Amino acid sequence: MKFKKIFSLFLVTIILLNGCSALRHEKVDNRKRPTSGIDRARQNVNEGKGVSVKSLLGNRGGDFQFSSSNPMWRASLETLDFIPMSTVDYSGGIIISDWYSNKNDSSEALKISIRFLSNEIRSDSIKIIVHKKNCSINQSCAVSLLENSTIKSELRSTILTKAILLEKQSKKSK
Repeated sequence: MKFKKIFSLFLVTIILLNGCSALRHEKVDNRKRPTSGIDRARQNVNEGKGVSVKSLLGNRGGDFQFSSSNPMWRASLETLDFIPMSTVDYSGGIIISDWYSNKNDSSEALKISIRFLSNEIRSDSIKIIVHKKNCSINQSCAVSLLENSTIKSELRSTILTKAILLEKQSKKSK
């Protein structure tokens, strides 16, 4: 039994290392490689072999103006700032919170998803989805979708109100 575990671990390790491109030896013609370290680093990034600071900062030619200039986005983040987030995708226009439960009642938890459908400040510019999880004493949980809940409508009105205020502030500052 112990031999099977060791053999399977060894087999998985070999398979994973086989897929690693760093272990594959490729012939390189040094006459075609740049001599400057900065130029070599730039070439490696262009070939997909490295990472640049610009790519980490999001300076890859994409348009991320949505996150900084959209008052709906900023208002949504400010409204949900007390909930831990699992996904915040600026370019895709989606915010998904982690499961959040009240300290008084840990058997219930909420998960909120906000999808941005447009950049305009309108009630139909965002789609809010609220899931509720009820867990019993024996740790069996049931998840349900809250279609027409007060939480959903209150979130929408709060986000819209904050977005209007943020837009007015940005117009005043300009």
